[in-house]
Amino acid sequence: MCGITGVYAFKEAGRDAAGRLPAAVAALRHRGPDAEGVYAHGPVGLGHRRLSLIAPVPAANQPFTSTDGRYTIIFNGEIFNYGRLRKDLQEKGAAFRTHSDTEVLLHLYARAGQECLKKLTGFFALAIYDAVEESLFLARDRYGEKPLLYYKDADKFLFGSELAALLQLGVPRELDYTSLFQYLQLTYVPAPASMLKGVKKLQPGQSLYIKHGRVQENTWYRLPFDGEKAAHNPLTYPQQQAKLKKLLQQAVSDRLVADVPVGAFLSGGIDSSVVVALAAQQVPKLKTYAVGFPDQPFFDETRYARLVAERYGTDHTELRLSDTELYANLPGMLDSLSEPFADSSALAVYALSKHVGREVKAVLSGDGADELFAGYNKHRAEFALLQGGFKAVAVEKLKFIWDALPKSRNSFAANKVRQLQRFAAGASLPAAERYWLWATWQREEQALALLASQHRQAAQDRLYRARKSRLLDSVNKNYNNLNNINNVLCSDWRLVLANDMLPKTDLMGMAHGLEIRSPYLDHRLVKFAFSLPVSSKIDEKLQKKILRDTFKDLLPPALHRRPKQGFEIPLRSVLQSGAGLVNDLLSEDYVRAQGVFEAQQVHHIRRSLSAGKADAVRYQAWMLLVFQYWWQKYMC
Repeated sequence: MCGITGVYAFKEAGRDAAGRLPAAVAALRHRGPDAEGVYAHGPVGLGHRRLSLIAPVPAANQPFTSTDGRYTIIFNGEIFNYGRLRKDLQEKGAAFRTHSDTEVLLHLYARAGQECLKKLTGFFALAIYDAVEESLFLARDRYGEKPLLYYKDADKFLFGSELAALLQLGVPRELDYTSLFQYLQLTYVPAPASMLKGVKKLQPGQSLYIKHGRVQENTWYRLPFDGEKAAHNPLTYPQQQAKLKKLLQQAVSDRLVADVPVGAFLSGGIDSSVVVALAAQQVPKLKTYAVGFPDQPFFDETRYARLVAERYGTDHTELRLSDTELYANLPGMLDSLSEPFADSSALAVYALSKHVGREVKAVLSGDGADELFAGYNKHRAEFALLQGGFKAVAVEKLKFIWDALPKSRNSFAANKVRQLQRFAAGASLPAAERYWLWATWQREEQALALLASQHRQAAQDRLYRARKSRLLDSVNKNYNNLNNINNVLCSDWRLVLANDMLPKTDLMGMAHGLEIRSPYLDHRLVKFAFSLPVSSKIDEKLQKKILRDTFKDLLPPALHRRPKQGFEIPLRSVLQSGAGLVNDLLSEDYVRAQGVFEAQQVHHIRRSLSAGKADAVRYQAWMLLVFQYWWQKYMC
């Protein structure tokens, strides 16, 4: 796990950016505290920060150049099958001077070119320079576990693992109001856009090839999903379970590959508990870590994590954060964001990673299971709606009651009302619009009202509609069939997982030099999961049905039928503790001078927040707070 950045100058004027490369590398120091390096040749400059997990010796540091001097690589990620690939390459005559996966990848590219990506099991963002052709090849892994952003103008091409590196390289600091509009709905900016005009995110499964000033974009991997084939999967349910067990065991085993100890996050939910159960069979006294909130019992899942830890005798640590301790992590978390990102659970991941990063360099996680096996509450809602029946109709007809009752994430009853209200609101909408409603934190009209009037037209122009249409494309396809709830999962994989869940773990983990690996993102497991019918994933009683049934015997009984509890933080207490910061960054004078938001709307949110109004106001305030902190740090 590392940080990468670089420059390709098309013209002499573009070479000025290469002089800023050391500053860009320094901006990524948190991603790789173990070593740094810079390479320059012809029009290209490459920079790297290293976190050493495999072959932790100076000879494997990057940029890494082939013995003949032709190819140079900078690489962020892990290739878990590098041992088998290395053996194959040696049989074909390749000679190695290190035991690193980086050198294996470079040899593979020298022999197979861009096709080498299809041979890889793992995750990565990489750049490979060919000094003979003066070409640069960049690629991102299948699902977007590792980030890669870039900027191109007439003079140069710039890239980096985080926006902070590109800002050091001199990209224009011009706000993209379409991206801001999407951020205010989703809490993040979905790829390929970023918060700055002209800066793009390379999409998962895509690559770029640059030569003689031309940039060619290719898609080297597509999510393998066919709704009709999934609906008629020929395997029996027991056969499906057997295959899932074999694939997940292999995925866990692969992700334990490292020359340093690997631990595991243990949230208390099904996903991470299954991973820990399998990993503990291979690693004696596996180090496991959970985070809890003693001041807020509704958000605390540590008792469930403890059951799993005790069953498998793991070396278990509970990070117990009081409201005050949780808030103390807020400035550090906000400083780690070079693009606004307002998934509030990132604060807990940041705090946990800060603690864990002092003990290990890599941990396993359960990310991706909800999107593969229908684990979110909205999947339960979608299933209930498509099934129909009296309950679904009754909830929809009683919308006026849910609208009137108090709604909050801070207690069981108020949270249930919130869920019923969202179900009723989405029930009457077309499928794609319902998906968008359930994926967002506030409606388009609410987000638009927050923007200053002079920016509203730019925010919802044709570009916005085109972006939204692309995001919802898979939901629109062949939706009038119960089996196509798989389309919702496919859309979540592309939108929620790739733009929210994976950036969250990458950014928060790498803020402390911690690599977070999820076995559920193994491409062989993903291919299998998307070949399963809906009936294997969800029914009237269970979500993530096949996952629960397959690993039932490995888990404490209390976890098997435990309903989904989202990984959230007590946001109300965080905002109360940070009232001074909120008042400063959302003050009417500051907002008016800034000219981005509608001052009266922000003033209303701040007053409602002080009065203890409902969840919607808190999440609006949180999104604004995160953006304002970023704006003050990078745009002023």
